[in-house]
Amino acid sequence: MTAEMRLINHLKSLNRDNLAVLRASPASEISGALGDLGTLLPLMIALSLAHCIDLPSTLVFTGLFNVVTGMVFGIPLPVQPMKAIAAAVLSYSAQRTLPTTTTAGFFVSLTLLFLSTTNLLSLFTRYIPLQVIKGIQLGAGVRLAVTGTASLGPLRNADSLIVVGIPSFLFLLFTSRSPRFPTALYLFLAGVVLALLSTDMWEWPAIEIWKPKIRVDPTGLFDYFTFQESWGDAAAMAVAQLPLTVLNSVVAVSALAGGLYPDNQEKVPTVKSLGLSVGVMNVIGAWFGVMPVCHGSGGLAGQWRFGARSGASVMILGLMKMVLGVFFGNSLLGILEKFPRGVLGVMVLAAGLELAKAGLMGVTLTAETGRKEKEEWVVVMMTVLGLMGFRNDAAGFVMGMVTWGCYRGLDKLERRRERRVVVGDDGERRPLLR
Repeated sequence: MTAEMRLINHLKSLNRDNLAVLRASPASEISGALGDLGTLLPLMIALSLAHCIDLPSTLVFTGLFNVVTGMVFGIPLPVQPMKAIAAAVLSYSAQRTLPTTTTAGFFVSLTLLFLSTTNLLSLFTRYIPLQVIKGIQLGAGVRLAVTGTASLGPLRNADSLIVVGIPSFLFLLFTSRSPRFPTALYLFLAGVVLALLSTDMWEWPAIEIWKPKIRVDPTGLFDYFTFQESWGDAAAMAVAQLPLTVLNSVVAVSALAGGLYPDNQEKVPTVKSLGLSVGVMNVIGAWFGVMPVCHGSGGLAGQWRFGARSGASVMILGLMKMVLGVFFGNSLLGILEKFPRGVLGVMVLAAGLELAKAGLMGVTLTAETGRKEKEEWVVVMMTVLGLMGFRNDAAGFVMGMVTWGCYRGLDKLERRRERRVVVGDDGERRPLLR
């Protein structure tokens, strides 16, 4: 059988499974599709209001990417914003423009495509210890949970917290023992109703047909002057984003999927396939002003937490986004701005806890724990502390790798000391250290 036939048969198998899971539990798949909205909506809205992305194109193309990734990977793989780029743009929105934002994502994707096609990405990830990966998952999960909690609002804003945040949180807790219950679906519908009630009717969405057009030349081949103005800031943002994308969107996603599908390794995406996926998405989307996107372990954990088990969930989300982008476009901003932050915060909190739980699996510390296990725990925690303390995935990765390297160095020194011997008067070789 040729490689092309094997690929076709593999895709057929994945999509048969997608359809079977959707038929068995449609409500759970729809609920899971909404599990990553807490990450997507706030950043997408903020970037749209700052005129740094094209909202209709972002909805259409990210929806298309959702559909394709659901078909190709067969798991609820999210398509979410590149957070480091988004943070940089929103922090200096007066100096950042749409070309700068999308060109930054384009640069990250070109780098990932190079690393993936040359197998350098696979070679790099092969030497990352499991404890460092778990530390990245745990740290990212805690950070996400803290972000979700903070977005519930300050305590002085009691009305928002009591009316929306606390009821949403209690609803999440009471449904937590029913993993197939469509929690996110009900939270989302409640949020839509509250948003409509708090929005003037003249701000409600209206028909606004999408007209696709080239917005950016991220290569500088056709619009050199705009490229010359934006490439410096874009390159700086890309450098900040690249470690986060490699570690959280590629390495951590592959590791998390392996834990979620232990009995179906065919569904676990390789780091190479994930790198190619992120690369292709932004190389296409950048031209149309699409928000820079990647995959993410937090999004995968969130969609799994709210019931998604197959690629059908993200395909449903993708179709919804495409319909909204094609027919409503920028008219959605009014209602999206009023979507309750309390609901989004609770959904982000749940996603963070799910990701942190994946990072903690297999990491135990008791009075009977041996030295090796204690050292592994230290590696995990040093990774977490670096990630949280410096608010940077790359810093956490470096601290975890340095800690792991020191322990491996100590192991080698101990083995070397044990092998050192001396020759006695009788000619026998004896250990130097007794």
